[in-house]
Formats: sequence, C-alpha cells, structure tokens
Amino acid sequence: MNAFGNGAEKARDPVAIIDIGSNSVRLVVYEAATRAPTPVFNEKILCGLGRNLATSGRLSTEAMDQAIRALARFRVLCDAMGVSRCHVVATAAARDAANGPEFLSRAEAACGQPIELISGQREAELSAYGVISGFFEPDGVVGDLGGGSLELIDVRGGHPGKGLSFPLGVLALQDASGGSIRTAQKIVRQRLEGAELKGLRNRCFYAVGGTWRALARLHMGQRGYPLHIMHGYTMQPRDMADFAQIVERIDAGSLEAIESVSEARRDLLAYGAVVLEEIIRRGKPREIIISALGVREGLLFERLDAETRKVDPLLAIAGEMNQRRSRSPRHGEELIDWTGRLISVLQLDETAEEKRLRHAACLLADVGWRAHPDYRAEESLNTIAHSTLTGIDHPGRAFLALTVFYRHLGLASDVVHPRLRELMGARALDRARIIGGAMRVAYLISAAMPGILPQTPLGVGARHLELTLPQSYAALGSDRLLNRLKQLARVAGLKPRIVVKN
Repeated sequence: MNAFGNGAEKARDPVAIIDIGSNSVRLVVYEAATRAPTPVFNEKILCGLGRNLATSGRLSTEAMDQAIRALARFRVLCDAMGVSRCHVVATAAARDAANGPEFLSRAEAACGQPIELISGQREAELSAYGVISGFFEPDGVVGDLGGGSLELIDVRGGHPGKGLSFPLGVLALQDASGGSIRTAQKIVRQRLEGAELKGLRNRCFYAVGGTWRALARLHMGQRGYPLHIMHGYTMQPRDMADFAQIVERIDAGSLEAIESVSEARRDLLAYGAVVLEEIIRRGKPREIIISALGVREGLLFERLDAETRKVDPLLAIAGEMNQRRSRSPRHGEELIDWTGRLISVLQLDETAEEKRLRHAACLLADVGWRAHPDYRAEESLNTIAHSTLTGIDHPGRAFLALTVFYRHLGLASDVVHPRLRELMGARALDRARIIGGAMRVAYLISAAMPGILPQTPLGVGARHLELTLPQSYAALGSDRLLNRLKQLARVAGLKPRIVVKN
C-alpha cells in the first residue's frame, strides 16, 4: 500500500535508490519518478568501506558488517513505505576490492535486491544525468568526488560527454598519502596531469559529493550566507581556492560552522579541498556550483521518456505545488498570461530566464493561503526559499520568495528580509515588486478563482495604469482595490485608474 498522499491526490508510486559508496551507504526514497522528484526519506550511514583500501586492497570486516546492517535496515524501511521499485548501485570500493564480490553477495541478501556494480564511466554518466536533472540547461563539467574515486564529465545541451575516473576519492587519497596533506597534493597533481580540463575554462564546474557539500557548508558559515540551501550554491574560483588552502592548513575543528559537518567526515575535508583546489588551478572555471543531485537522481532521470526529460524542472515542481496547495490551480495558470500582458504594456524587456521565473512565481503565488493571514507572507517566503526546488539558482529563489512575500504583505521595502535581498540585483528586486504588486490586485478582484482575470486586463493609457472591469464585474471596484492599483502604478511610474467597460 502506498503510504504517501491523501484521497484528493492521485496515488503515487514511491521509488527508492540505495547507493553503496566508498564512504557512505545511503537510502533515498522519492515520492515518485517524475521530472522533479521529491525526496520523502533520506538517510546515510558513514560506513567507510573504502578506508585503507588503497593499501590493503580489501574491505575491512568492520566496515562490511556496518554496511550490511544498514542495508537490512533500509530493506525494512522500504517495505514500510510501500516502495514500488528499489534500485541498488555500488561504486568504487566494491569495484576495486579483492573481496568485493563476497561483500556484494552478502549485500544482495541483506537488501533483497540485485545490486548493479557500476564502472567509473557509468558513475560519471549518472552523475552528469543527475546534474542535468537538477539544473536548467547546465553547461560545464561535472565533478563527482566520492570516497574511492573522482569522476569528471562534460555536460552540454542536456547530454553527457565521455567520463573519466581517477582514484582520487577522499578515503583513497588519505590512505595513499599516509595522512600527509603535502603528499596528497603531489598525488593529485600527478594523477590529474593527463586529464583534459581545457574544456572547463570559463565554464561552470558542478561539484557533486558529500565532502564538497561539507566544504561549501563551511564556506557559507564563513560568509554568514543567508540561505542554507546547498543545491545551486555558487562560489567564485579565486575565493574558493583561498578557502581550500585554509582548510588544508588548519585543524578542521577550528573552522567556523564546523558543527554542521559530521565528525566522521571532518578528517576528510582537507583531501576534498586539495582535489578542488587543483581542479580550479588547472581548469580555471568561471564559477563552482554545488549540486545536491548526482548518481541517484541520474538513475531516475535516465529512466524518464524523452519528452519528460525536456520539461523545465523548476516549472514542473512549481506546477505540482500549484496543483497541491493553491485554492484554484487554474487561477495560478491564468496569472501567467495576466502578468505577461502587464509586462508587455509596461514595455519592460523580459529575458527568457526572467520569463520562466515569473511563470514559476505565478504558480507559487497561493501556496501559503492556509496560514493565518498575519503569517501568510512569512509562511510563503519560507516555503518557497527553503523548498526542494531544482532548476534554479539562489538569486532566483530569492526572487520567487520575495515576489510572493510582496503579494501578501505589500510593497514597502522596509519590511522585506534584508539578507535575502542581498542575493538579488536592483532589476530583479524591481521585477519582484511589480509582479508582487500585480498579484495583490489580481487576488482582490478574483478571490483566487479562475475565469475573472482574462476579463479584467491591465493596460496603459495617458500615463495611467488602467484596470478594465466589464459591466458585470463593476461592483468589484472599491477604494481598497484602487489603493492596491495605486501601489502597483507607483512602482511602474504611473497613476492608477479603474475603467468600467460597457
């Protein structure tokens, strides 16, 4: 029986991915296999299967036993959640160890599923698909740093290139270097010497893997960054290279925000920093972007049909939130055309990226309506800014959250979260106020119901922003509506006017 959803929704078929990595064994259960899958359960256990593998050539008995216990636990949890499909993959540690086949036999018995032992090339390809699933038209190089290996692969135009795999995982590097950071630096330089990184120059480097996410989390803490969302967090190469050198030089326990990193991972941070610093030095990327999506999401993405793969992930999840949380989903869809007309009559240039963000904002405009009226603005802002949106960067998140915040609380800038505003430029903030102000007008004339907005367009005439009401809706005109129209007209540099059309 499916344990998720309710009677008002279509039944979902939760799917699970178990990833047996060199450092961790992780279970992620997704609500369904969709273009923007939502995790409903996520648990990792740091087993350290790859620890000492580079020197011993074998998985330790202790690490294997811990992994087997984790897999047995995951099997029970999947049964309890009504998982319809479970796919299990194993990566570098099981691939490289002499006793890997023995471990995989025990592991299959524990989890009750066949296990796909993937090659380095396959791992790189799946990581690339994970990034393609989580970003809108990504263009750059994906780097997936695990415990046993590093995979590098180009992504362009929605397709992965040919992947490369290097024995530079953080556990493997710690082992091969004898715990010496200087030796680790030499090993990384030597092993990446033949790597073709010219294709990374002035493009994005998409960083995948728990150690790099931990480094980014510490970087956030050092900056006092206002949004604690890993996916899409962007760092400048020079700044990140400097930070990596700090991590390599000092004890991890003295780093700011180190409490956010598990103790089992702290001694590996410096090795992840060494690899990232060398990639930055050799590849000269334009920016480093953290991807929370990798092999697991890549497995789901490659199983989608061709048409579904082409869907914009941001609009897919925004549309789903609109269907589930809005009073009338069709009204959110009508807002798209209604605000589009406003952009046109105001003669505002709108880039393709601004257009997709406006569409997403319209679909998300009513997600907080069930909250108490005094808290709808804050509830909506928190829901949007902190949700599992993909296909969007952090400035885009801030735009969506503040647009809907304005929609509920008005356009006075002194009440808006100042730290979130720091992520946006002046143009985006102006657009957020215009779209949020338009939503305030729209909801007052429509009560969030469909069918009214197409009959009540906004226009511009004689330096006035005009709201046209048909005679049948003339009674909607009121001082309150005029005040909201006045707020919107002010940010557009116009005066307000309500026109009743016979």
